[in-house]
Amino acid sequence: MQKLLLFKEIYLEAFKNLGHMLLTKYFKFFFWFCFAMLLVVMYAFTYRIATGFVFD
Repeated sequence: MQKLLLFKEIYLEAFKNLGHMLLTKYFKFFFWFCFAMLLVVMYAFTYRIATGFVFD
């Protein structure tokens, strides 16, 4: 739980004094998009391992 709170604090601190509102919204969107893509990649990799895909 402490790591989650630390991650939340780092996330909030990163966007606190960033500047223009549009820029802040863009970086927040970009962060969540990259995080979602990372989850998709991890899911696909786990699925391939679970189904016995042969990595040549």
